[in-house]
Amino acid sequence: MCAHVLVAEDDGMQAELIRRSLLAEGHTATVVHDGPAALDAARRLRPDLVVLDLMLPVIDGFGVCRMLRGNDENPDIPVLMLTARSAEDDVLLGLELGADDYMTKPYSPRELMARIRTVLRRSGRADGRREEPVVRAAGISVDPARHEVRCDGEPVECTPAEFQILLAMTAEPERVFSRRQLLECTRGTDRASTERAVDVHIMNLRRKIEADPRRPARLLTVFGVGYKLSGGRG
Repeated sequence: MCAHVLVAEDDGMQAELIRRSLLAEGHTATVVHDGPAALDAARRLRPDLVVLDLMLPVIDGFGVCRMLRGNDENPDIPVLMLTARSAEDDVLLGLELGADDYMTKPYSPRELMARIRTVLRRSGRADGRREEPVVRAAGISVDPARHEVRCDGEPVECTPAEFQILLAMTAEPERVFSRRQLLECTRGTDRASTERAVDVHIMNLRRKIEADPRRPARLLTVFGVGYKLSGGRG
């Protein structure tokens, strides 16, 4: 069972814990931190499940769930709500808006993964037949099903590790990834790598997708933190 899960959680530590737990279960994950980003990612990526924190900034989880259910493109995406609020009215409102399940904080990662398995199984999205969507940002498109990368419409040959790094960064443009986070993306394709090897992968990717690799406009260094893909979606 492999699914793509959208995690909408404004607490960075909680979001990273959920992401790591999902990866350990064999899933893939995209993390966002506010309501508008959750709606945009759901539209672009069409995930198998949304893990939705209720207390998101800008648009809260109730608003996001309401808009997802009112979207003709993705009305049936399963939603598992997370919140520190356990009042019965909140639980009922979440379920009335169409949430498939509801968990209150604190929770154990094992319990959350068990709930996710149950929701995926009930929704029929755990059968492994779903084709992963093409992700696009900064003039780059990454097709996981065909293992193809294009930059400004031209094909780009990537190693497996480069492909996984670019897939993660294209799915979340403008997000800053640490070297450790990018290294996690290559697990299973590049197990011998170290964090310093990520710098080599980025350097090689710049040679392939930048007009001037010495002055990158897409794969940018965020000094003291890591790297991000800049240039907007599409």
